[in-house]
Amino acid sequence: MWFHVAEPNSYLVITGAGISKVKLEKKALVLPFQKVSKISITPFDFSMSLHAMTVEKLRFSLPAVFTIGPDDSVESLTKYAVLLTGQSDGRPTPAASKGAVTPGSNHVQDIVKGIIEGETRSIVSTMTMEELFRERKVFKQKVIESVQVELSQFGLRIYNANVKELQDTPGSEYFAYLSRKAHEGALNQAKIDVAHARMMGEVGEAEKQGKTKQEVAKIHAATAVLETERKAEKASADAKLTDKEITIEKELSLARINAKRAAEQRDIDLQKDVEKKRADMELERLRATTVTKAKIARESEQQKADADLYTKERQADAVQYQQEVDAKATLFRETKNAEANFIVTQKDADAAFYAKKQQAEADFYTRERAAEANFISAKKEADGLREMASAYTELATAFGGPQGVLQYMMLQNGTYEKLAHENANAIRGMQPKINVWNTGAQGGEGADAMAPIRNLFQTLPPLLSTINDQTGITPPSWLAGMPAQGQQLQHGDEQMVKKTKIANGAR
Repeated sequence: MWFHVAEPNSYLVITGAGISKVKLEKKALVLPFQKVSKISITPFDFSMSLHAMTVEKLRFSLPAVFTIGPDDSVESLTKYAVLLTGQSDGRPTPAASKGAVTPGSNHVQDIVKGIIEGETRSIVSTMTMEELFRERKVFKQKVIESVQVELSQFGLRIYNANVKELQDTPGSEYFAYLSRKAHEGALNQAKIDVAHARMMGEVGEAEKQGKTKQEVAKIHAATAVLETERKAEKASADAKLTDKEITIEKELSLARINAKRAAEQRDIDLQKDVEKKRADMELERLRATTVTKAKIARESEQQKADADLYTKERQADAVQYQQEVDAKATLFRETKNAEANFIVTQKDADAAFYAKKQQAEADFYTRERAAEANFISAKKEADGLREMASAYTELATAFGGPQGVLQYMMLQNGTYEKLAHENANAIRGMQPKINVWNTGAQGGEGADAMAPIRNLFQTLPPLLSTINDQTGITPPSWLAGMPAQGQQLQHGDEQMVKKTKIANGAR
């Protein structure tokens, strides 16, 4: 007889007298004709490299590491203790004489290896190589589920399975060629991605700036809504908690009252039994003294006992009835008080929740109206700019291009007059260059009715040329054409332009 205690990662397995099969304990007193051993539930790592073939008849090597150990449950540990704690020939494992039996023994590894190889090959034979690459997690899950079903028969459990990268078998270069293909494809795709990223960066920057403002507004609105919802949930939870506390208190009060009534009833029953036994003892004593006296005493005592018993029963019934009435009255008052407190609490919570909800809705409506007003203002401003741009586009088309629109606006706004005024102020007190033109016509102009008009148009080219020299402004094509540099005037007007320089000194 000895007291045994197992380590934190072990269990005691007891067999022998008084035990039908096996008994699992953390600590136990081992009796004579009983035998005890320890089993360890520490998981162990099992590494293997499996050669398998896909449905396409492609061979590959599958390295994997499984972490396996006994399942920490009574049923599983019983299976493990019965089936795997010894050698296959019945001899005990060497570890049994030293301490706990570990699950990493050779025959256990052989069993696990056979199960893993069989189930893995069965799953791989139904999948293509592309599915193994693309659905790695699905493949891993299938292997774990299939192997776990078989290991459960022995009380073992898979704690973790790590399936490593697939490898070529000797003489095969399938994965090597796939790696080269993926490398070249990734390099080319990287070049494309760099160019695309640059484009998306410039476009995305502008988009993100606009979306940032939109998301900030959405987050503020969502935050306000969530705060309101959380406050409402808190108020509801507080109301439920109060209701639960009232219910529990009511049940406790009922239990106390019932317990008290049961104790009083038990006391009354015991008193009845005591009185009956006393009466029986007195009757036997009198019977032993004398028959006559016993009969007289028996009749007298019987009547007296019946009267006392009847009186006590009536008193007990009166006390019990009074206690029941008091208990019912107390329960009724407590129930009514609890209901009144609950109604008041619920009404206060509802009022607070409704007020907070109304305030949140008012705040949200105010923010929404302000956002709509800002949006309408911005939209109207954008529409005005768009209409103005459309009008300028039509003006540019009518005046032969943007240069014509610019000159039209300068004429409309008096820009030329302002320039002339500023130029006059600039050369005031200086020695300006003055150009004087005449038509050089001989004789009286009255003889030719078209002479004034001809003279007017003859002055336009020199005038525009002078404006161009002094201001750099080119007249529109519809007003007049510029004479070529150094070109002589036609129609006998060679002497139309005569320039006279009045200078008091060289600048």
